[in-house]
Amino acid sequence: MHFQQAESAGPGAEEQKPKDFTQKSSSLPFGQDLALDSITGPTYLTAQTLVQQVAYTLSDKIFAYSANSFDLDVAVKYWQQQGEKNAFGYETGVTSLETRTGAGAIALGYMFSKDYDLTKRHIPQSIVASSSTLHYLRPVLDQLSLLYAVANPLIAHIAAVDYTANSAAGLVTDYVSSLTLAEELGLGLVCSPSVFEAQHMALFATLLSSILPTIHTYDGISVGRETARLVDTLDQTRLHNSYQAVLQAVSEVDKKHSDNAGRVVRLLQAFNDEFGEDYKLFDYYGHEEPESVLVVFGTVEASLAAQVATALAKDGDKLGVVNVRVYRPFVEEAFLEVLPKSTQNIAVLGQVKDEAAVFDPAEYSNLFSDVLATVQFSVDRNVQVTDVKYSREQVWTPSNILDVFQQIYGEKTQSEEVRSYVDILNTADVRQYTFWNLDETPAANAPVALGKLFSSDSSKNVFVRTGHDNLVRGGTVRTDIRNADYTIEAPYSVEQADVTFVGDETLLQEFDVLNNVKGDSSLIVKLPGAKDEDIEKRLSPALRKTILGKDVELFVLDPTLSESVVKDPSLETYLTQLAFLKIAREDLLTSGLSKLAAINGSSDIFAKLTGELETALREIDVPVSWGVVDEDVQPIHLPSDVNVNSFTAFDRIEPEPATLLKSWAVAAKGLSFKEAYGTDALLRPDLGVKTFVAHIKEHRRLTPLSYDRNIFHIEFDLGDSGLKYAIGEALGIHAENNKAEVEEFIKWYGLNPDEIVEVPSREDANVLVNRTVYQSLIQNVDIFGRPPKRFYEALAEFADDENERKELLTLGGPEGAGEFKRRAEVDTITFADVLLDFPSAHPSFHDIVRIVSPMKRREYSIASSQHVTPNSVSLLIVTVNWVDPKGRDRFGQATRYLNDLSVGSPVTVSVKPSVMKLPPKTTAPIIMAGLGTGLAPFRAFVQERAYQKQQGHEIGEVLLYMGARHQREEYLYGEEWEAYQDAGIITLLGRAFSRDQPQKIYIQDRMRQSLTDIRKAYLANEGSFYLCGPTWPVPDVTEVLQEAIEVEHKAKIAAGSSEGKPKKVDSRREIETLKEAQRYVLEVY
Repeated sequence: MHFQQAESAGPGAEEQKPKDFTQKSSSLPFGQDLALDSITGPTYLTAQTLVQQVAYTLSDKIFAYSANSFDLDVAVKYWQQQGEKNAFGYETGVTSLETRTGAGAIALGYMFSKDYDLTKRHIPQSIVASSSTLHYLRPVLDQLSLLYAVANPLIAHIAAVDYTANSAAGLVTDYVSSLTLAEELGLGLVCSPSVFEAQHMALFATLLSSILPTIHTYDGISVGRETARLVDTLDQTRLHNSYQAVLQAVSEVDKKHSDNAGRVVRLLQAFNDEFGEDYKLFDYYGHEEPESVLVVFGTVEASLAAQVATALAKDGDKLGVVNVRVYRPFVEEAFLEVLPKSTQNIAVLGQVKDEAAVFDPAEYSNLFSDVLATVQFSVDRNVQVTDVKYSREQVWTPSNILDVFQQIYGEKTQSEEVRSYVDILNTADVRQYTFWNLDETPAANAPVALGKLFSSDSSKNVFVRTGHDNLVRGGTVRTDIRNADYTIEAPYSVEQADVTFVGDETLLQEFDVLNNVKGDSSLIVKLPGAKDEDIEKRLSPALRKTILGKDVELFVLDPTLSESVVKDPSLETYLTQLAFLKIAREDLLTSGLSKLAAINGSSDIFAKLTGELETALREIDVPVSWGVVDEDVQPIHLPSDVNVNSFTAFDRIEPEPATLLKSWAVAAKGLSFKEAYGTDALLRPDLGVKTFVAHIKEHRRLTPLSYDRNIFHIEFDLGDSGLKYAIGEALGIHAENNKAEVEEFIKWYGLNPDEIVEVPSREDANVLVNRTVYQSLIQNVDIFGRPPKRFYEALAEFADDENERKELLTLGGPEGAGEFKRRAEVDTITFADVLLDFPSAHPSFHDIVRIVSPMKRREYSIASSQHVTPNSVSLLIVTVNWVDPKGRDRFGQATRYLNDLSVGSPVTVSVKPSVMKLPPKTTAPIIMAGLGTGLAPFRAFVQERAYQKQQGHEIGEVLLYMGARHQREEYLYGEEWEAYQDAGIITLLGRAFSRDQPQKIYIQDRMRQSLTDIRKAYLANEGSFYLCGPTWPVPDVTEVLQEAIEVEHKAKIAAGSSEGKPKKVDSRREIETLKEAQRYVLEVY
């Protein structure tokens, strides 16, 4: 019985894999693509997505200047690929361009070209870029300003982000470029103060572009990329209708007889009337009669300063903040209107280019110059104006905004003591979580998947933000999640985490993680292989002291204690998600797993890992002694946050493993001078398991030659190999490719079969294996297997023909999914076929070794007991063969290999454990259900029971149910079963041959007919049930067992006393209980 599907080309050969949670870009909500029409009403979005929606909806063309990792245009490019139309009824043109000298010339040339469609002159043209592009756009914007009366409206959506190599910051928030350019060229400049206003401000800036060329800027590092819930999002139709309504509300008289300042005031009034809002050019927050006012510009600056000022004002501090929403035109009357009359001191929080400018007394910020001029010429009282400069590297938090107030105003507060912290969030209502990890780990995407899970609760508002520091430990990622009952603004890293997860203990040496945790919070640290007595040694003294001092609950996650993760490390992300939910939201461990499985993984995986979580996750007792630190231990000051210097994980350029063709002399040296070359002579050094050589002892076909299915019994002579196996285990067959096909491929591809290729071991890339080209194709390279998508993508690099290259890339991408599926499942294409189909893609053999998947062993349930046949092992095999649409005979690689072997042929084999095990007690009944070759392990079971009886042991009932299509052709091992029944070993033989009578009879029907026997053996005598074969009968067979449980329960009630009201049995839960007790075992495929 074959219970691991082959990867060779064959129908349905590819294994079902858990659903991956893939993140395309941090600028998209939860990192994933979204349809244009899904942006409406309450939904989760990012500010960058909203900006792109407005641009795509209201533009004729979008000219995008985005660095590859910035992804400022990722959504508009996706919508264009999907054929989405804009508000004017056609696809918006999206042109991605490089940021360099001459940038913008294409946009200008497009608008003023001779063949431009003048009927589109009223439709805006958009630029999507980062602030680093503005320097290169300046000449074009300068020309456009002079020609604007005859040009399209132009709106530039500018993410305030730049990369600097002159400091450790890497990525910096850059408003100074927009401020300078708007002032010098007379452009409009609008800033979005939060993600909640990003769509409205992008729309308002687009409307403003009907008056003058306009820049709309917003934070490009954190707020622009934070996933947040927006309640009243405008869809395309509402956007367009509102756009038209506002334009119509602004009369032609206003346009012709007002200056730009007057027209922007009128435009904003019409905008407010349309949406029922009260937006102002300048917004004031804080005390009603402040003495000191801070003027700010910028997304994070505006949000934090407003909230901090409001918090201080509640305590009686006479402080306030003016947020500049529209910097150009700078309407002085509007500024003075919102400035409270009681103001005595104004401080302008103005950004300058760098730290040198901060300390240069001769340099002033752009914003300071405008505020100073307005106050000096328009205010009749003595108001002091100061410039509080900060560089682009500055990262703002509530604490350092508070520092600005205290620094400038000399503690003019009503509080009795100096504040050191102001919390703008009610931490009792907001749950905050922080995840620290290396971005190369399988669990790096776990927090974003959890954030998406939390977002499924419509009563909550979830916020997810991620930052990458690629200069620490080869790539570190921090993800914050906030979960609130109401809308919050918190454009800064979590500082009071309720639960913190650290996915790599080395990060505790790089960051002061506990500086961001709440008192009485929880800390989960992944410590593989950690014993309780080693925990103290693996945590620093300072960390241990803080854990005790903050009363932090410490939990250790040890993935090595999860059997599933050990077998497949990629499952670690799912174990991490479950561990976090166990500590943070245990209610979702039951109610939320189906939703989580819809996001990533699968229900079966989560169910299995939930059981393993009990051992993989444990709480550590924190002793009082951790609070004592030796005097000679010097405190280490570590940063409390990552330094965001990238929007993506570190792009590791790994050196290619050595796979170059070499001469026979290379191998000869290695064999002659083993110590010098570190050579080991092994049977199959490329295999990561212990292998043995067995020889074919018997090959016997069990079905007639005229029958269309070739099912055969094959027995191997173990000789002196030393191979041992237990009941229920599987035999791994290390098959070889067909020699004739390999020789044909070598000849067609032009290879020298005797050249040496140095191949990395399957398990350890540092161990190199020398083989000839012929050996590699026979035993290593799965050249006749099914190619995955990544092979087409890798092969495209070698294509000389441009059409073939494009076709290969299409097949390897999402747009070619349909054709790829047809090639894989209908045409059953192999790696060799693809190389034949695309002759211009002709990689060298060492590249073939690199991009073609390695061959894998195929595992089959053992059909014998070593107690009965000590020197041999048996298998039950069905050959896999079919004819493809081109009329070619196709074969499953391993079954063809086994079927072609003659008696005496050597075979490389290995042994794999299995869940199919007999009960510990010989008296425990066994109920077995096998379909087709699924009978294999039950032949071993029955042989073992016969051996036990022969040894004088009492054995329990043996019930065997078998299913096949026809008795005459597929009565596999029929004579053996009847002989065992006559000998009293098998107590019940239920045969279901589905097509031997008019009405189909299946294995579950035979089980239902003998329900009394099943009740006795399975329930009364505490037997074990086993099912082996395809998955389709599992629900029906399980239903029969549930019926047995329910009937047995009713019988007990009828026979028992009538005291108390009898409880109804939950048969599904009982099956789960039996499963946990290993009395309900499935081996299905």
